[in-house]
Amino acid sequence: MKPPQTPTSLRTPRTTSPRRRRAGGRGGAAVLVAAALAGSLWAGAPAQAARGATAEGGANGTTGTAPRRDPARLDLDTVTIAQLQARMAAGSLTSSELTRAYLERIRRIDPTIHAVLRTDPTALSRAAASDARHRTGRTLGPLDGIPVLIKDNVETKGQSSTAGSLALAGSPPASDAVLVTRLLRAGAVILGKTNLSEWANFRAQKPTSGWSAVGGQTRNPYVLDRNPCGSSAGSGAALAASLAQVAIGTETDGSIVCPAGMNGVVGLKPTLGLVSGQGVVPISAEQDTAGPMARNVADVALTLAAMSERAPREDGAPAQQDAGPPVGPVGGGDLRGKRIGLWRLPVLGEEVDAVMTRTARQLRDAGAHVVEVTPPYQDRLAALEFPALLSEFHRDIDAYLATRNGPHDLAQLIAFNRGTPAEQSCFAGQELFEQALAAPPTTDPGYLAGRAELRELSRRSIDETMAAHHLDAIAAPTNPPAWTTDCARGDNDVIPSSTPAAVAGYPSLSVPAGSVGELPVGVLLMAGAHQDAALLSLGAAVERRLHAWRAPRYLPTTGPGAVGR
Repeated sequence: MKPPQTPTSLRTPRTTSPRRRRAGGRGGAAVLVAAALAGSLWAGAPAQAARGATAEGGANGTTGTAPRRDPARLDLDTVTIAQLQARMAAGSLTSSELTRAYLERIRRIDPTIHAVLRTDPTALSRAAASDARHRTGRTLGPLDGIPVLIKDNVETKGQSSTAGSLALAGSPPASDAVLVTRLLRAGAVILGKTNLSEWANFRAQKPTSGWSAVGGQTRNPYVLDRNPCGSSAGSGAALAASLAQVAIGTETDGSIVCPAGMNGVVGLKPTLGLVSGQGVVPISAEQDTAGPMARNVADVALTLAAMSERAPREDGAPAQQDAGPPVGPVGGGDLRGKRIGLWRLPVLGEEVDAVMTRTARQLRDAGAHVVEVTPPYQDRLAALEFPALLSEFHRDIDAYLATRNGPHDLAQLIAFNRGTPAEQSCFAGQELFEQALAAPPTTDPGYLAGRAELRELSRRSIDETMAAHHLDAIAAPTNPPAWTTDCARGDNDVIPSSTPAAVAGYPSLSVPAGSVGELPVGVLLMAGAHQDAALLSLGAAVERRLHAWRAPRYLPTTGPGAVGR
């Protein structure tokens, strides 16, 4: 978000606060998703896997750039991890075949959308190792052999991990981020790295989401002249185009959920601290987190279980189990009796509001109680968030740059951008960098008071709303219809729904809700502290009821004049 003349977070213009952010939380209030999360989801896999596991292609309706059939004879648009594992267990599919299928799709389709920066040269050898484990019955879990794309602000050993900036190109990190290590230990196949909004959209006052000097402009697969939203633009677009089974995004405020909504996929911003931020390029340790993205909720939940870890709470107490109910088997879940608060956000326009009206009707028809709500304190959150992030970014980026070759601190980074024409080829501004350099330190009493108020009011905005109406979750539109991409104008967005959960450190989950013409709109579900498992369970039931996903058609443009909102 961006304020009137002050850019906010990654993608949401607002009045004084940032919105669209990337991730990297390193600790803090963290509680692991219930241990039953992965197990209970996986328990229902075999029966579900039988359905669709042998599908040979589908009715995508894509243009010639994205034919339906793939070497593995799977409908990669709709297949789930459970179905893939059932086929691998039965010997009718190997991870090597699956990995080659995705690599081939990247080769054919990515030149149209520019979502994948590079593929991992170790992908096929890791897939072969997974095949050996499957043959001997010694698999490492549901992600064993599953291809995963990683956002390029997450460190991967030996591969450029650039945050989209030429300042970090050419000097690969010496080790993997902790979350990547966990995925590899779970047997995942790292397929490659995805493009992102450079520095996770925390550089310029008027950035263009999905653009980086390293990767150029990522396009929205639904309509190619429309924006994919940032900053996890490449991860969202790659999943919409079925270039991997799952992808990893990062968020400070909106950078997982907005690309998920705008690209018609599922994205979870987990409870802060549930996923390690070590090895992730930071904006703010107070809000940053990585999280899983996929084409369905079950795959998101299984990926989260592999990525996440127990971490101490802020008060130093051991992490407690998720207070929510365990996630039921895939295909299970019931909306009867669930209470959901609908935060309409008419600022996103009549067409988005119509999608929310239809969503509320569908949820009520399924037995849910839907009541309209307006979480309090939003204007105050908008006023406080951006100044806090400026101070935190200066602190955290200086600490991070000291670990990499290239500019050693923010001042050197600003100088690098001024002297590098390629960094100015879409937009030249680095106003956020300059404001962060001049921001008060995080020891300043004014900063400390502002962050404390932010934390309190953001949590109260959700907790008080849920308590007053006895809610299981709050629902809001995730995104407006995608605006046209325009380097000269910058982003044309206003997206306030992600902020309460982002600032509070609470989980939020975007699920496809419908479309405005060709352009997807998501519904954002948020809940209280440590409710990741309960939110995923509810999200699976909402996903099944709305049944809103549809494959992209890679249209060059849409509507008369293709004017963004």
